Amino acid sequence: MTHTAPTPSNPIHTLAIADVYTQLDAQSQGLTTAEAVARLRRHGANTIHELQTRSLLRKLLSNFTHLMAMLLWVGGVLGFMAGMPELGIAIWIVNLINGTFSFWQEYQAEKATDALRRLLPLYARVRREGSEERVRAEDLVPGDVILLAEGDHISADGRLVQEADLRVDQSTLTGESHPVRKTAEAILRTDLSPAELSNLVFAGTSVTAGTGVAVVFATAMQREVGKIAHLTQSVVDVLSPLQQEMQRATKIVTVIAVAVGCLFFLLAVAFTGITVLESFIFALGMIVAFVPEGMVPTVTLALAMGTQRMARRHALVKRLSAVETLGCTTVICTDKTGTLTQNEMTVSELWVAGRSLIVTGVGYAPEGHFLDQSQPIPTPVEGEVRELLIAAGLCNDARVLPPNSESPQWTILGDPTEAALLVVAAKAGIDMEQEAQQWPRFRELPFDSRRKRMTTIHWELGPKSKVQSLTSKAESPRSNVQGPLTPSPAPSPQPLAPRPVAFIKGAPKEVLTRCTHIRLQGHDSLLDETLRSQILSTQDDYARKGLRVLAIAQRGLPATVTQYEPDTVEQDLTLLGLVAMMDPPRIEVTDAVAKCHRAGIRLIMMTGDYGLTAESIARRIGIIRGAPPQLLTGADLATMDDVTLA
Repeated sequence: MTHTAPTPSNPIHTLAIADVYTQLDAQSQGLTTAEAVARLRRHGANTIHELQTRSLLRKLLSNFTHLMAMLLWVGGVLGFMAGMPELGIAIWIVNLINGTFSFWQEYQAEKATDALRRLLPLYARVRREGSEERVRAEDLVPGDVILLAEGDHISADGRLVQEADLRVDQSTLTGESHPVRKTAEAILRTDLSPAELSNLVFAGTSVTAGTGVAVVFATAMQREVGKIAHLTQSVVDVLSPLQQEMQRATKIVTVIAVAVGCLFFLLAVAFTGITVLESFIFALGMIVAFVPEGMVPTVTLALAMGTQRMARRHALVKRLSAVETLGCTTVICTDKTGTLTQNEMTVSELWVAGRSLIVTGVGYAPEGHFLDQSQPIPTPVEGEVRELLIAAGLCNDARVLPPNSESPQWTILGDPTEAALLVVAAKAGIDMEQEAQQWPRFRELPFDSRRKRMTTIHWELGPKSKVQSLTSKAESPRSNVQGPLTPSPAPSPQPLAPRPVAFIKGAPKEVLTRCTHIRLQGHDSLLDETLRSQILSTQDDYARKGLRVLAIAQRGLPATVTQYEPDTVEQDLTLLGLVAMMDPPRIEVTDAVAKCHRAGIRLIMMTGDYGLTAESIARRIGIIRGAPPQLLTGADLATMDDVTLA
């Protein structure tokens, strides 16, 4: 029986929705029952299949049949033959205790595949013959149409064909805790990893918001979670350096013991005049004396103590010998966000209207000041700075929560980067709740890895005396803000001809490609190549300091824009400025990195950040010292074979 999914002539993520059904031999109303049964026979059950491994009995016996254990068994027998039954029994008991303890330790930790299996749900909702059915997850087949809603756990890898504000938690695959926005649009790029493809959903992940419909293209071991399970099962046991030395020592001890026993047997027969039997028993006693019955329990106890110390530091050791192999580590690959850093983003600098501002304060508490060339800026801030921070706060899905009975510190709900934007707005004296009432949101174009931008579309409800309409000119969406964006005292300001306004944030290069103007001194000026170069140079300067940079822009949408899609909304933008933020390194990281260097261990940082930002943080904590490092992207790694990577 085979477990392979259909192999499309084109990657599934590059296909238009109609072609997805054609390629997978599926249809929008779902498979028929007969076809589902036939495909289940052809492709096999949608489960994680275990490789043929040793049985528990064989694993148990292996702890009593390795070379040193065999020497101890023989030593016990010789003890009985030499008339020393107490010694023989003691040696056997030591061997039994040692083997049982080693087996139990490894059995407790060897649960990787079981843990993966528990990630997968028991049932799934599918559309078959035009109606919704609830089927066992193991009965899903390629071509099945699965229905997704908030709270659902996904059972198979699928290509989305419909979605409504769908967000999926992919932390089981990527380790990133924030939900990922999904879309049904075709993605033509081929340099993205599977987890970066926003039109694919994967088994083992869960829906955190929205709804969707997907067509299954991979089941069983062809799923991403199945590939992970295969990796965990196909690891080949290799003797650790300590085990190799133990085997070598055992062979040497055995040879010496037997040689000395034979020598003393010959000497006893030749020179002492005792009988051959007495000489043989004497020789056996000499051999038993050479058996190092204390070596195995001593080594096992030392490794067990190391295992317990690792467990207290929340590290699970699968095999006792792995504790010793840690001492042979030569390379450590480490995540950055939340591992090397605190995952607590803080805005530290702003670039607005051609000048740089410093923002003080660290963490999510809204406490800090704004400095322009070391001079404090009074709050609430006004002008372009206020416009920038309001736009950043409106194009935002996070929340900042004050201290409460459960947490004595300020905490967040949502993405740390977005939370940092809300915190800096609060430091500026801006009430974002009131601003959200003045600019009610009615549409969102979520961030995705292709555009590297997020857009929210709002109604402009402020009266003309407060904020001049961003779309006052029908022939142009350009705007001129004629006064500070101070909240109106009226509890419910009545709009004068409300119009849609888009606020955009994202990677500076990607946002700049869509900008035609820049806000300078209250007016929109043409964004020429000189200004573009200056802005990109500023971004690189921030990145060299280890700062993550976002560009903020806006556009008043003309009446001709009726379809709120990225290509129609995210163009002809006005750049408001740049926001630079940092994720402070953990206090203990620098010392840990220094210890690794002293031990001769090479450190590799793995992150989705901009290359210069990652390099700066690596230098700050000591990973990089001296020459510039080699920066590899995910696309680079995907095209490398194992030899090139090594």
